[in-house]
Amino acid sequence: MQIKDWGFEWFVGLRYTRAKRKNHFISFISTTSMIGIALGVAALIVVLSVMNGFQEELRARILGVAAHVQITQANQRLSDWQELQNKVIHAPHVQAAAPFVMAQAMLSGTDAVQGTIVRGVLPEYEKKVSELSSAMKIGQLQQLKAGEFGIILGADLAQNLGVVVGDKITVMAPQGQVTPAGMVPRIKQFTLVGLFQIGMYEYDAGLALIHIEDAAKLFQMGDQVSGLRLKLDDLFLAPQVTHQLAETTLADYPETYYLTDWTQEHANFFRAVQMEKRVMFIILTLIVAVAAFNIVSTLVMAVADKRADIAILRTFGASPQSIMRIFVIQGAMIGFVGTVLGGVFGVLIALNIGTIVPFIEHLFHVEFLAKDVYYISELPSHLLWSDVLTIMLLSLGLSLLATLYPSWKASKMQAAEALRYD
Repeated sequence: MQIKDWGFEWFVGLRYTRAKRKNHFISFISTTSMIGIALGVAALIVVLSVMNGFQEELRARILGVAAHVQITQANQRLSDWQELQNKVIHAPHVQAAAPFVMAQAMLSGTDAVQGTIVRGVLPEYEKKVSELSSAMKIGQLQQLKAGEFGIILGADLAQNLGVVVGDKITVMAPQGQVTPAGMVPRIKQFTLVGLFQIGMYEYDAGLALIHIEDAAKLFQMGDQVSGLRLKLDDLFLAPQVTHQLAETTLADYPETYYLTDWTQEHANFFRAVQMEKRVMFIILTLIVAVAAFNIVSTLVMAVADKRADIAILRTFGASPQSIMRIFVIQGAMIGFVGTVLGGVFGVLIALNIGTIVPFIEHLFHVEFLAKDVYYISELPSHLLWSDVLTIMLLSLGLSLLATLYPSWKASKMQAAEALRYD
């Protein structure tokens, strides 16, 4: 007569998990395996949440200045931009469009000379497609007025040039003008009327804003602009919107337009961030794997400790499959408890990291992200439940995998051999 009741297997497996063992070393390894799994799962959840937060923060800061979609023509010159703007503004998912003039120039301040990107903008349109208005530290975009030759600099660029609001800045354009002395650069003096800080060094130290009409005069653009910058209602639809504009909205125009979106302009940067996230996932998964495979040691010693019990169960009719399932249940419970504990603590930490980190900094008088070194002075976190589910399923899978070999060895144990040494 064989015992075939699954309830019996669960009863014995759970009893082995809870029972106090004479061999305390087995209990110690079992506990450390559980704690190791919990720590690994929690670390994975927290690290991935922080990396998600950093990725979103960087994306928001980059796209606070860069365009979701950009339209231009050959030689970075676009004619009849008003007509094109009225056309594309009614395309699906397009929220706003703004013209711009973009060129390189040399800026001369009080203490230094530095090359930078100069962008000519229309303030009333620019505030609809970028976050520069909310990033202003001093002054406002509306202070850029045609003919007054005002200029707004990134905070780091102003610091490098040694200028403050109200100072005069000499802008030298690469387009030359003919004089009796020969070809000389075009030079114009601007007044610093504002400072912005977007939080990305690339822009804060390398971007200057002037009125689009002043830019057209300085760079000899005439009535042309460099292109149009579009803002979408969903930035992740940028590739589809770009394709749709090229195939439908702009297909009837005789001119050739060049369309690019933010995923193309910053592809390498975001690809690097995504690669770093994957590498961190793999490295931290190894922590979970090491802790999970400690279950192998626990079950091997548990099988040796329960030789007499296995023999008695086999004598009463338990099948090898039943014996195997008993130890699979025992090992799986260790992994399950560790995974659940790690998941709970990981989620709690990820959701409250904005409170936990300042508390630790205050308690130990340290500063993890110094404001004078890092632009992101607070640790961002964005918990994705899909990441939590993936991590917990991975942990449970590794734990279950670790139980198979010791459980299989226990199922092959013969009753007579087990009782011979007891």
